Amino acid sequence: MANKIIPSVKGTRDFYPETMAVRTWLYRQMRAASEAFGYQEYDGPFLEPIALYAAKSGEELVKEQAFVFPDRGGDLITLRPELTPTLARMVARKQGQLAFPLRWWSFGPFWRYERPQKGRAREFFQWNIDMLGVNSPEADAELAAVGAEFFRRAGLTPNEVHILVNNRRLMDSRLDALEIPPARRKAVFRLIDRREKMSAAAWETYAGEIGLSPAQLGGLKALLADERLWEQSEELVRFFAAARALGARDYLRYAPHVIRGLDYYTGTVFEARDRDGEFRAILGGGRYDNLVADVGGKPLPGVGFAMGDMVVTLVLQKYGRLPALDAPPAPILVTVFDADHLLEAYRLAAEVRREGFPVAAYPEPAKLGKQFKYAARIGARLVLVVGPDELAQQAVTVKNLRTREQTTLPRDALFQHLHAMLAT
Repeated sequence: MANKIIPSVKGTRDFYPETMAVRTWLYRQMRAASEAFGYQEYDGPFLEPIALYAAKSGEELVKEQAFVFPDRGGDLITLRPELTPTLARMVARKQGQLAFPLRWWSFGPFWRYERPQKGRAREFFQWNIDMLGVNSPEADAELAAVGAEFFRRAGLTPNEVHILVNNRRLMDSRLDALEIPPARRKAVFRLIDRREKMSAAAWETYAGEIGLSPAQLGGLKALLADERLWEQSEELVRFFAAARALGARDYLRYAPHVIRGLDYYTGTVFEARDRDGEFRAILGGGRYDNLVADVGGKPLPGVGFAMGDMVVTLVLQKYGRLPALDAPPAPILVTVFDADHLLEAYRLAAEVRREGFPVAAYPEPAKLGKQFKYAARIGARLVLVVGPDELAQQAVTVKNLRTREQTTLPRDALFQHLHAMLAT
C-alpha cells in the first residue's frame, strides 16, 4: 500500500514554477514602481515579539489573527502578520544614523490565522512601501501615486481599479459635530470599517451596541453618503492637488466609508479596489504619525501602504492583464549522445553558459528521442547535439523545437547563431 501524501498546512500555497512565475512577475512590477519614485528595498525578521504588535495594531490582529507561540525561554513570539511595526522598530534603533525623508519598500511572506477563502490565505506575500520623516498631504499623495504607478505598469486602468481615499482627522471633526465622545471613536471607526462587511441590519444593531443614539446613527449615515466631504479638509484638498501633479488623479476617488481597521492610522487613509467591487481591498494604507515613538524612538511621521499578492492576482486575471508567463528551466538543452560523450556534452554546456546563455545539460545518457521529448516538455527552444560526427567536424547540431528545423554548424559559429535564434 502506497504511503499517503502529507498535505500542506491549511491556508498555505505550493508555488509550482508556473505560479512562482506570477509571483516573480508581480515582484518585478512592485520593484519597478518603487524604484521609479526613489525607494530602497529592505526587509525584517519573520519572527517578532508579540509585544511589538500588541500596543498599536489592534486587538483583532493580535488576539485572533497572529500565530503566537512561546520560545524556549517562555517569551511570546509570532510569525509576522504585518511589517509596519517592524519598520518602526528598525528605524527607532538607528534613527540618528538614517537620512530623512526615508523611502523604503519590501516584499516578503506574512502569516495571519484567518479562514482561508478566495483571495485570502494564512500565508501570503505582501508589498510594503513607506515614507518616514515628512508630515504632509503631499507625502501621502506620493504613496498613492506609487500605487497608481504599479497599476499602470501591470496594465490595470482607472476604469478597472481605483484608490479610495479618506482622512481620519476629517472624520474626527465630523464625529465631534455628532457629539460622539473621543472614548468611543475607536469603536466608531471599527463600525465604519465594517460597513461593507456586514448586512445593513447587523451594522445598525452593532451601532446600537457600541452606544450610538438613533440621531447619531442617522448623522453617521449622512456623513458616509457625502462624497464631497473632502472639500472641507485642507489636507485632502492638498492631497488631491498633489496627486494630480504626480499624474495619479485619474485613479483616485474620495470615499467617506474608507477608514482602515488598524489603530495606528492618524490622518489620510486609502485603499484600492476593483471598480466592480468583486474583491476585497487590493492595497491599503495611510498616515501613521506615532508608531516610531510607540516602539521607543523619537516622534517621527510616516505614511505607507501594503498590498498582498493574492487579491491583485485575482484582479489581474479578471481583466486579462497577466502576461503569458512561461517558466522554462532554460531555453537551451544540451543532449548527451551516449556515455562516452557525457563529458563532452558538459563541456559544451559550460561554453554556452559562459557566453551568457541559460542552458541545461541532460544529466545522464539516454535515447536522443527521449531527450528531445524532455526538452519540448520543459519549454526549451533549442536542443544541441554533440556526437561522434559533430566532434569529427568540430561542429554542433542545433534543432529549433518551434520550427522543427535542424542545422549543423561549425563550433566557432555557434554563439552567433544562438544569439540570432533566441532574439526572435
